Amino acid sequence: MLTPETLPRLQEALVEADIDGWLVYDFQGANPIAAGLLGLKGMLTRRIFVWLPREGVPVAITHNIEQSAWDHWPDAWGHERYSSWRELEGLLDETVSGRRVAMEYSPGDAVPYLDRVPGGVLDMVRAAGAGEIVSSAALVTRFYAVWTPEQLASHRRAAEIVRSVALESFQLAASRARGGTPITEFELQAHILEAFDKHGLEEPDHGPIVAVDANAANPHYAPSADNPVPVVDGSILLIDLWAREPDGVFADQTWMASLGKPSDRAVEVWNTIRDARRCGTRSVMPAMRRSRSCASVCPTAPRSPEAKWTMRRAESSPPGASANTSRTAPAIPSTRAISTVPARTWITWRRERIGSSFPVSASPSSLECTSAARSACGRRSTRMSTTASW
Repeated sequence: MLTPETLPRLQEALVEADIDGWLVYDFQGANPIAAGLLGLKGMLTRRIFVWLPREGVPVAITHNIEQSAWDHWPDAWGHERYSSWRELEGLLDETVSGRRVAMEYSPGDAVPYLDRVPGGVLDMVRAAGAGEIVSSAALVTRFYAVWTPEQLASHRRAAEIVRSVALESFQLAASRARGGTPITEFELQAHILEAFDKHGLEEPDHGPIVAVDANAANPHYAPSADNPVPVVDGSILLIDLWAREPDGVFADQTWMASLGKPSDRAVEVWNTIRDARRCGTRSVMPAMRRSRSCASVCPTAPRSPEAKWTMRRAESSPPGASANTSRTAPAIPSTRAISTVPARTWITWRRERIGSSFPVSASPSSLECTSAARSACGRRSTRMSTTASW
């Protein structure tokens, strides 16, 4: 969030990038980056612009009838008001004329999460005399996308709860299947939502994905009370769940398991995916460590110079081997006897100035346990995927 304390670092970044200022725009929440960066709350139904210059003080350009949302704006900073569109255009002309301006704009919509400013507004800013409009991607990465220590702590707490709810849900599904009264996808989804509510976590309107067998191949599958699908012995079960503390950062985890010993076909598919992951990771990691193009390590691989995450380490032990781990998940009743070993994985989420490495204890597994991290800019979360046989 922009404050008098963080402003100097932002202005240093503008000087380094040879940008005259960052023009932050929003209209009715179309640019969530604006609300997060500026700390805006309350109802805003008119256009706003905030000029963050490389020198001097920020200037907010806001509508006369919507001033309560700006009570937190420092008195020492500029604050211009408009009532008519002509006044707004005049203020923009005074602000950006002849200047190199950064906005939430991605050429060719290459990064849709960033591309928040409508083409008409870009035309408006150019008509106001802006010398050049450039993308604010680097600024957004440094001054908006980076978590605060409080956000990181909140995320970790939510991640522990989400993990425990996922494991407990697999326990419930296995127990019900073994007892001859299998739970349905929809019932298990409702159970997860009740658990989140009990722990004081929030979740989006779209509930967690609970999907059996072929349904797990549908990326946005939604269980239905009208079409109940039982989770039976031998099923491949996917649970994709996410939640956060109020005003916190989402923890988003995906787990898959076989209720009982997996079929030969399931093992074959898993091994194929595991080997592909290994190939990709081994190709990309050396390049990322040396801060050079992936193409120099793996010429046939697509370049990914803007990758924002890396997997630090993922380890597991093959069946029958021992694993060096300080803790494991509680034993989960299996519908069939299988050989299991404990496993542990680490995920590193790297962002500028803030990095974290946190352990994720995997369930006893007869297959290899793997984890991956991702950024969901809309939810600003990490995502973990673990596959195991329970």
